[in-house]
Amino acid sequence: MDKLLASRSRAVAGLVVLAIVLVMAPLVSSPYINYQLSTIAVFAVAILGLNIVMGYTGQVSLGQSAFLGLGAYIAAYGVLNDWPVALSLLLCAIIPAAVGMLVALAAARLRGLALAMITLALPIIGVPLARRFSDFTGGSQGQTVRWLEAPGWSGLANDQWRYYVVVVIAVVAFALARNLVRGRVGRSFAIVKENEAVALSMGVSPYRTKVLAFTIASLLGGVSGFMYLGVVQYTSPETLSFFTSINLVAAMVIGGSASIVGTALGSLYYVLVPLLAGQVNSSRTALISGVILLAVLFLLPAGLVSLPRRLARLASSARRRGHPTTDPPAPEIATPPASAPSDAPAKQSPTVR
Repeated sequence: MDKLLASRSRAVAGLVVLAIVLVMAPLVSSPYINYQLSTIAVFAVAILGLNIVMGYTGQVSLGQSAFLGLGAYIAAYGVLNDWPVALSLLLCAIIPAAVGMLVALAAARLRGLALAMITLALPIIGVPLARRFSDFTGGSQGQTVRWLEAPGWSGLANDQWRYYVVVVIAVVAFALARNLVRGRVGRSFAIVKENEAVALSMGVSPYRTKVLAFTIASLLGGVSGFMYLGVVQYTSPETLSFFTSINLVAAMVIGGSASIVGTALGSLYYVLVPLLAGQVNSSRTALISGVILLAVLFLLPAGLVSLPRRLARLASSARRRGHPTTDPPAPEIATPPASAPSDAPAKQSPTVR
């Protein structure tokens, strides 16, 4: 009981510290740092959706960038047509979720390579479609907007205001996702991931569960597109590209699949590693990022989220080597001395005749 209370106290203290950091960070940082922090929040939500369908449900999805780009284009269209921000956010969630559900209804019965090819087609088709419907998307030039500017009453700069908007959305998304995966729906995801036959025997429909997971992932992808436009103020067909999807999948694996904390770590990797690699050598950014990716996969197959456990095991092993435990010697058992031989002749018993 005491250990449980101590664990909860540490968790609450950690959340309080995290909340203070999230609130204070934009007030003491430069606009450039605030932009990078906001970008981390954007892609954290996109990776969160990917983790729902891949990490928790065990399906393959290579099309998350298509929903991110769709959400960004819907938000841009709303800005150009003076939609309220709340309406834009709502449609950025509903429309990608509906598209994702339609795709899932057709593809959820597939597995493995076939499912991967279906989801891979989304960004491959999405890029030329975005260029084709230029009245809606701006064509190859994309859409540039000025949006989510700080209101006068806030006393904040634009970069600070946008940071708070996207961080609030990200915190709400993470809180809802955490409750989802820890509840009945999350248990259904885990059963389907482990064994679909067992899921059927327990009354869980693998088909409906997969459709639900894809729909949630698409919804979160669309919401991340709304956030992306708010931070970057620009979107183009390249937002939907296949390479963005691959990088999102890599970030999810690096952070740790089937882990809420791993999702946040994956978004840090997605934004910061290319940035830092570019500062080391701008012409070798892809190479350095690839080397880091391989190193993490080899050393931490379960992702960055497993690093504390790995360090704890190494520390425990080092302590055992430094202080070997030796069992005390067993006490000797005294054995009675053998009786000395007698020189006297043995006394014969009388013989009865």
